[in-house]
Amino acid sequence: MPVKSFNPVTPSRRYMTVSSFSEITKTKPEKRLVKTKKRSGGRNSNGRVTARGIGGGHKQKVRNVDFKRNKHGIAAEVIAIEYDPCRSARLALLKYEDGEKRYMIAVEGQIVGNKVMSGPKAPVENGNFLPLANIPPGSEIHNLEMTPGRGGQLVRSAGVAASLMAVAEGYAQVKLPSGEIRRINEKCYATIGTVGNADHEKIIVGKAGRTRHKGKRPITRAVAKNPVDHPMGGGEGRTSGGGHPMSPWGVLAKGFKTRPKDKPSNKWILVRRDGRPMKKR
Repeated sequence: MPVKSFNPVTPSRRYMTVSSFSEITKTKPEKRLVKTKKRSGGRNSNGRVTARGIGGGHKQKVRNVDFKRNKHGIAAEVIAIEYDPCRSARLALLKYEDGEKRYMIAVEGQIVGNKVMSGPKAPVENGNFLPLANIPPGSEIHNLEMTPGRGGQLVRSAGVAASLMAVAEGYAQVKLPSGEIRRINEKCYATIGTVGNADHEKIIVGKAGRTRHKGKRPITRAVAKNPVDHPMGGGEGRTSGGGHPMSPWGVLAKGFKTRPKDKPSNKWILVRRDGRPMKKR
């Protein structure tokens, strides 16, 4: 999927790029598989802002993506490749032999007419959904489950893939895109292949308006505020030192470890994403 550039008729057009959408075959989603996305503006049930920088944006329809793919042993045909405004990856619309339609994350190289299947007896081919125990080591996988039967939770962004390193003693060792190596139950399912739309990382926003269309609002810099509004505010002119970066509520932004030392999932992590082995307690 190439990206599209423009002639620099305005300053924002000079560097802006957009997707060519050449792989999209269907422009309107299936009505039975979408629902309207409600917007909170970052406010909780009391009407108070708890998440800053949220507001505005274009209207969106949430696609009901099938991350569980629990129709085992039934072949499905890809009848369309669609755009999803809520994620970076593309969606493939599947039609099963019994007539039911579902969405799945489109795999790199997937086109209309391809056949996919899920289940322990499915062939080892791109787009098929199999248990980790049935996938050959060294394969690239995505839409990876963390708990058997829960549905894919990991590796779902455009152009990413995890690597299945080994399967032994009931667990699989998977290297995630972050570099972290984690042990996962061999009964967990994953989709074979790489997530499509790999050129998404080459897109340059180019102007502030495109960010506003996504529902993201600007946030005032801390040093530009008054001391009553932020710990880093105030002073005669801008000050670049004298205190550690922190949030408006005094929580340090750098050098402050946020992961609990005794988090239960630590026992499943073999190598951290920074390359250091996980310390066992």
